[in-house]
Amino acid sequence: MKLTWYGHSCFLLETEQGSAVFDPYAPGTVPGLELPELEADLCLCSHSHGDHNYSQGVRLSGRRPELKLEEFQCFHDDKQGMLRGKNTMHLVEAEGRRVLHMGDLGHMPEPELIRALGRIDLLMIPVGGYYTIDAALAAAVVRSLEPDLVVPMHYRGEGFGFPVITGVEDFTERMDRVKQLYGNVLEPEWKDGPMTVVLSCPLG
Repeated sequence: MKLTWYGHSCFLLETEQGSAVFDPYAPGTVPGLELPELEADLCLCSHSHGDHNYSQGVRLSGRRPELKLEEFQCFHDDKQGMLRGKNTMHLVEAEGRRVLHMGDLGHMPEPELIRALGRIDLLMIPVGGYYTIDAALAAAVVRSLEPDLVVPMHYRGEGFGFPVITGVEDFTERMDRVKQLYGNVLEPEWKDGPMTVVLSCPLG
C-alpha cells in the first residue's frame, strides 16, 4: 500500500486491489499548489467545492478495482450543513486494511457514526480549522477512532494553504507520537503504530 499526498486534502492511494484519488483540487483554488496529472481507478470527492472536486483532473484507468468502498454522510460545519453543506467520508478497504478520508469534516461525529466507521487503520483528517474541524477537535476525533496511523491534511504550511487556517503544529502538539517524513509518500509499516505521520507538501 502506498499513499501520496499532493497537498491540501488530495491523496493518491495505491493498493494491490486498485487505486483511488481523494479530493483533487482545481487550478487556482489552493494558494501555492498546482495539481499534477493523476491517474487512478477511482476518483472520490467529499463535496462539491472546487478545492475538493476537480474530478476532470484525474484520468481514470478504465480498470475495475477490487476495492471495498463505503460512504458515510456528515456535514461540512457544526450547523447541520446550514453553513457549508454536506460532506462525504470515504472508507476504502484493501490489503486487509481500512483507510478513511474524512473530507472537510466540520463537526464531532456522533457516537453512532463512530461505531459505524468501526476499525480504522489509516486516517486522513483535516486539522486546520475555520472551514473544517480545528486541531483540538481533530485530536478528539482521533481519540474516538483510535486509528493505527493518522495523516493530517487541510492545513496551512510554508508557501501553501489558505491564510485563515492554522498550521499542522497545532495538531501534532496534541499527539503522543509524531513522525515527520521528508517526502510526500507514505508506505505504511503497520508495526510502527499508533502514530501521526506528517508528510511534506510538494509545492506547485
